[in-house]
This record gives sequence, structure tokens and C-alpha cells, in this order.
Amino acid sequence: MLLELHDINKTYFSGQPLHVLKGINLSIDTGEFVSIMGSSGSGKSTLLNILGILDNYDTGEYYIDGKLIKNLSERQAADYRNRTIGFIFQSFNLIGFKTAVENVELPLFYQGVPRKKRHELALEYLDKMGIRDWAQHYPNEMSGGQKQRVAIARALITHPRIILADEPTGALDSKTSNEVMELLKELNREEKVTMIIVTHDPKVAEQTDRKIHISDGIIANG
Repeated sequence: MLLELHDINKTYFSGQPLHVLKGINLSIDTGEFVSIMGSSGSGKSTLLNILGILDNYDTGEYYIDGKLIKNLSERQAADYRNRTIGFIFQSFNLIGFKTAVENVELPLFYQGVPRKKRHELALEYLDKMGIRDWAQHYPNEMSGGQKQRVAIARALITHPRIILADEPTGALDSKTSNEVMELLKELNREEKVTMIIVTHDPKVAEQTDRKIHISDGIIANG
């Protein structure tokens, strides 16, 4: 099993204690295409942050490929994220003063890949996304769909085993949203990347192979 969560609890203590995750048990295998659905405040974003090693949990156990992920230093967590997980966000999270190709190169820069090599790879991934012609353009010169394709290329360039997508179609119109979902499905099938999509949109969830519903910090099914 690639990802395993056993009895994960998380409480935030800013003001009144807020018990956000209440004993989450979840297993996701290599190559699965999964959606996590829930309304605002259900705990889905907190769960995504824990899966992505962006946040710690209080009690329980979280394993990636049999390795316990707990109390990592910030450097260990960053290294694990950079080598294992790719992120796609609703707001794209592109750097405005860098071109498309420079944005895609960034994860490889952090891995110490030489400049020429990372540039070649970034162009290759932009080509895969169908937007190589936009390599030298800045984010403010692109449509939402183009920006999301740049973000997907950036997420994939390190060959992550897991892609975590937080409302990846939230800022897109329905036609572009469908195109992005088709792209993610294709990547899942062809590259066997495990895809976990957090969404509140039933149309997006319908396109995944397995739907996990979270409500009030508890997994209702999945």
C-alpha cells in the first residue's frame, strides 16, 4: 500500500480548540485515481496538507511506502515532498516574474539538476502539456487553462509517485475544467502516478475511480 493513515487526529489551538480530523483511517494504493470530497470546513484541506507533509498531525500514524512520516524536520519534509509528491493548486501558484519554462524548471533547481538539463526537461514537459509555444510567456499573459497546464508540468517534472491536486479546476470554466481532468486521467493511466484530487465539485469527483467523502472530520465512505 502506498499511503496508509491510521487513526489520524488533528486539533488546531488558535482560540477555541478545533478538532478538525477525528480518527481518519485511509489507504490509497499505487496508481489509484481518487477524489476527496467535502464541504467547506469538513477537514479535506487539512487532510490534504497532512498527506502532502505540509502539516503535522497530533496522534495516529501516517505511512508512505511503509515509512512512518512523523516529526520530520522542515528539511526532511521538504526533501520528501520534492522527491515523492507533486502539487497542483486552484490558484496555480506560479511565480509571476518567471516565464512558463522557468516555473516548470524550479523543482529541478531545488534538486540540484544542472541548468541546461532542467531547461530541456521543462520544455519536454511543456510539450507534453501542449503548450511548448508558451514557454517564454509570463503567467499574466496566459489563460487559466494554460496556467494550470504549466502547473501540472511543474508537478510532474520530478517524476513524483503522488500528485495532490487541491481544487485543480476551481478557477476554470467548464470546458477547460474537462480538458484538465482528461489530462490528469491520461497521466494516471499512462504514467501510473497516484492522483488524489480534493474537490467540492461532484462533476470532478465523478471522473475519478474512487470517491472518498469526508464530513466533520470523519470519513463517511471510501
